[in-house]
Amino acid sequence: MSDLLVSKGISKQFGNKIALNNFDLSIPQGAIYGLLGPNGAGKTTFLRIINQITAPDSGEITIAGKHLDKSIVPMVGYMPEERGLYNNMKIGEQALYFARLKGLNHAEAIKKTRFWFEKLEIMEWWDKKLTELSKGMGQKVQFVITVLHEPKLLIFDEPFSGFDPVNAKLIAEEIIGLSKKGATIIFSTHRMESVEEMCDHIALINQSNKILDGEINAIKHRFKSGKYFVEIDRSDKSGWAEFKEQFEPEIISEQEHSMKFNISKPDDINSNELLIKLTTLGHIAQFKENIPSMNEVFIRAVSEN
Repeated sequence: MSDLLVSKGISKQFGNKIALNNFDLSIPQGAIYGLLGPNGAGKTTFLRIINQITAPDSGEITIAGKHLDKSIVPMVGYMPEERGLYNNMKIGEQALYFARLKGLNHAEAIKKTRFWFEKLEIMEWWDKKLTELSKGMGQKVQFVITVLHEPKLLIFDEPFSGFDPVNAKLIAEEIIGLSKKGATIIFSTHRMESVEEMCDHIALINQSNKILDGEINAIKHRFKSGKYFVEIDRSDKSGWAEFKEQFEPEIISEQEHSMKFNISKPDDINSNELLIKLTTLGHIAQFKENIPSMNEVFIRAVSEN
């Protein structure tokens, strides 16, 4: 898979504050790429550099092999966390205006704006002003303006901010659908459950430095602890004392004929050998390796750097 966006040695400083430090990143074509990090880590600075809102002090970014310049503008759609719309301009007129700025002719702008307004059931808002809409309604309009020119690269900065669960699910499904049609997505969020559900790659920034990046499942396996969750239906308790002394399981719950616990696999046996030892205790109802969530990976990676 080729890379749509490549960042090499991007550094940016504001006064005495280093926002990005020698930041390298490669985003594969068609990926949904999570850009994660604590507040102030440098995520928004990187997104603003991609959108040419600010320039790096050093380094370069290419999109589809092209260096950042005016020709890149139609290739990118950016939905900032804070709405970038005009308060006193009608919503429909704004959508057409931004579509024309992104290179669509008048007929294309009308066709594609109407398509998205109808799809998201917001046609009745066409003549409303932004001041008449809630934050969630305004975010829907911002989403339409971001995607309607069908850019190769879509950037969403906290896209679910202001949405209720129903509309958050709706927008998430639309983002996934755009990815399946070939768009590359950069997804910046603090919602780890959204990362789990949507992203296939992530990068984690902390204190202006990238501390890890890669395919999400590979990263989760990199942070696994070697522990297994076990649930056993015990017919007798004859072997439990010996097993407990050897493996020191962490008991979760214990009843007369069943038990749930976590266990660390010793380095000198493999998982199949561990499973055989467990069968001596009774019927195994569950046996699975504990794979950390992205929230656990996030907390551990940040605390270690």
